[in-house]
Amino acid sequence: MSPVTEVLSRIQDIQATIAQLRAGATGATGGMTSATAAAGSSTSATAFADALAGTSGTGATATSASVDAVAGSVASGSGADGSDVVESAKKYLGVPYVFGGEDRTGMDCSGLVQTVFKDLGVSMPRVVPDQAKMGAEVSSLADAKPGDLLVPKGEGHIVIYLGDGKVLHAPRPGKDVQIVDNWYKDADLSTIRRIVPAEGASASPAKTVTPTASTASSGTDLMTAALQKLMSAGVAS
Repeated sequence: MSPVTEVLSRIQDIQATIAQLRAGATGATGGMTSATAAAGSSTSATAFADALAGTSGTGATATSASVDAVAGSVASGSGADGSDVVESAKKYLGVPYVFGGEDRTGMDCSGLVQTVFKDLGVSMPRVVPDQAKMGAEVSSLADAKPGDLLVPKGEGHIVIYLGDGKVLHAPRPGKDVQIVDNWYKDADLSTIRRIVPAEGASASPAKTVTPTASTASSGTDLMTAALQKLMSAGVAS
């Protein structure tokens, strides 16, 4: 039997065992309604996934990877694009400006930028002069895309371009994170940086793993351990 076939066979064994345990519980309680049975099936499936995640030390799926921002080119490994930057930034609207802050209790302009990209799995430097070196340079505002960063001359501030002439930023003490019309002109800017691919540009998809003899064997061991964990905890019943 090939390793992959063995894994599939083991999955079937696990499913059958869970079904038997659930059927036994049904007989002991005098039966269940179809709705309750469906709920039990869903719960068992969820419980098994949780047990497998706990056994392996990781979740069953991952939608993004953690990467460092790159000086001179876009960071595509996270799977995020400019539209994700915009949506992540909008979550912080209304957060008060606090110098040195970088969470929902308060943040400054560079703290906002760092936090927005951190949410997307992209590690950015903390201060504006360092952030202004990250990503690929965009030649002008005419070429700017949603999610790009605008840095004025002097590099004392940084804003997130949203498109359509709008920017999002943490302005100054006494103000909250807000969306305003972009007041910068090309002559005012030190640089425009694109940290992740623009919306619609090719981004690296989540990495997939093709089963091999070693991964299949590991999968079998993990599923066995997960089933044992379920049975010992009585989750399946």
